[in-house]
Amino acid sequence: MNFWKHLKTINHHKMLVMKGCFKVGLYKQGLLHDLSKYMPSEFLVGVKYYRGDMSPNNLERKEKGYSSAWLHHKGRNKHHLEYWIDYGVGDGESPMVGMRMPDKYVVEMFIDRMSASKNYQKEKYTDRSALEYYEKGKAHHILHPEVRELLERLLHMLADEGEEVTMDYIRREVLHNKKQERQRLFSVHGK
Repeated sequence: MNFWKHLKTINHHKMLVMKGCFKVGLYKQGLLHDLSKYMPSEFLVGVKYYRGDMSPNNLERKEKGYSSAWLHHKGRNKHHLEYWIDYGVGDGESPMVGMRMPDKYVVEMFIDRMSASKNYQKEKYTDRSALEYYEKGKAHHILHPEVRELLERLLHMLADEGEEVTMDYIRREVLHNKKQERQRLFSVHGK
């Protein structure tokens, strides 16, 4: 029955993301990742369109022209780039632009993409899988330039140097340096 298969798939994905988040010190995000997938508005769609080798949202989108589950999901999960799309405010800016995501959500987005590739590709997964999937849709992503740069740097690092090196880099450089920078700013301003 698709109910149990879909539940197993989202549980497995959630565990992969949780382990990845824990490796880099994002404990709260690891625990709370994708909880909306268990809500009826997302879960029941997942059961109906379950196939096991791709997101049920893609199948719902093909059938209906949109995915109600995805529209619900992206508005509740800050690790999705679509959560951060808003109207531009500058002169000459396109109407919709990608806002600057906090690095912790860019990292969760990276881990989410890596974990989804592992979940759906199973034994065919390689460290290049997440980058290859990203490259297929890259032209359509609305991302802040700094977010794009960081996400692509992490995806390329994963593809070229592997998961352990990339996760270590995230923990030491991407997240740790931000914490030190915040501490320095607070001590300079006396806060």
